[in-house]
Amino acid sequence: MPPLKNDVLLRALLREPVPYTPVWLMRQAGRYLPEYRATRERAGSFMALAKSPAFATEVTLQPIERYGLDAAILFSDILTVPDAMGLGLSFVDGEGPRFARPVRDEASVRALRVPPLESLRYVFDAVSQVRRTLDGSVPLIGFCGSPFTLACYMVEGGSSKEFRILKTMMYREPELLEHILAVNAAASVAYLNAQIDAGAQAVMMFDTWGGILADGAYQRFSLAPMRAVLKGLTREAEGRAVPNIVFTKGGGGWLGEIAESGCTAVGVDWTVDLGAARKRIGDQCALQGNLDPHVLFATPRQIEAEVKHTLLRFGDVTEGAGHVFNLGHGISQFTPPESVGVLVDVVRSESPKFHKASA
Repeated sequence: MPPLKNDVLLRALLREPVPYTPVWLMRQAGRYLPEYRATRERAGSFMALAKSPAFATEVTLQPIERYGLDAAILFSDILTVPDAMGLGLSFVDGEGPRFARPVRDEASVRALRVPPLESLRYVFDAVSQVRRTLDGSVPLIGFCGSPFTLACYMVEGGSSKEFRILKTMMYREPELLEHILAVNAAASVAYLNAQIDAGAQAVMMFDTWGGILADGAYQRFSLAPMRAVLKGLTREAEGRAVPNIVFTKGGGGWLGEIAESGCTAVGVDWTVDLGAARKRIGDQCALQGNLDPHVLFATPRQIEAEVKHTLLRFGDVTEGAGHVFNLGHGISQFTPPESVGVLVDVVRSESPKFHKASA
């Protein structure tokens, strides 16, 4: 692989000195971009897009080419792993993901197996193709869904507002849910490590639904399996460290525990004050976040003010601290593309002043 020309993201995640705050955005390759919509139309369906290394490479690179962000994140879906388990994944316009064979009884739970990596070859081929095409311009982030978040979809059979079926299993038959989580954790370790082998230079675990859990349940059913994944991850490749990021949406109350999980960086959503999060975590981990995605519907002047406020709340990036600018969740499909340009420009122009102490 070609040498990395811009490694600011990796160094920030590792809390090493950097000249400015790196920026990338969750869901940065997606429907808000007209070029993505054009590629999606050519592909014919979301699944065809996601399962084609050529199309996945094309859309992964689109926001890099448009905005000059500090990292690319592989275009894929968190449900690739349960799809490879044979649950029959499909996407319905306006409804989201659906599994034809949800996992709800003991027989289906006990039948779950870690899928063979070859069934996910299209993902690893996409990673390799993206790395080659990036030609060392910026690092590539691989990712997976957290074991609990995957279980939410696997048990419910799709998206849910209440997660009644999942929570009923959790309280009535917790051992069944724990079996699902153990399989998902083992599969996630293999999946992320294969992405690293294929060329991913950092990895992220999206715990989208961990925040629906009560205190106590979060530690048992979400954080514990994520710890298991982190414990099994490859920590070095191509002669340098491979940092990892854990993001629990709605997890602000557990930031200290997440920071102690073995992760390199903690992603925080927009409900968390970055300054308070930094005081709480100290120098244990880097922080990633956390602009409210809906700020991007405001005027350029208002976006500028909010971006500056986010940088100010984290404060000076002193030795042993690290900050990656990001949204507090994924970018909305209705976001004006030019608003993202404003965000990136402000981070670029304003963040260097916060790095004088570590430069």
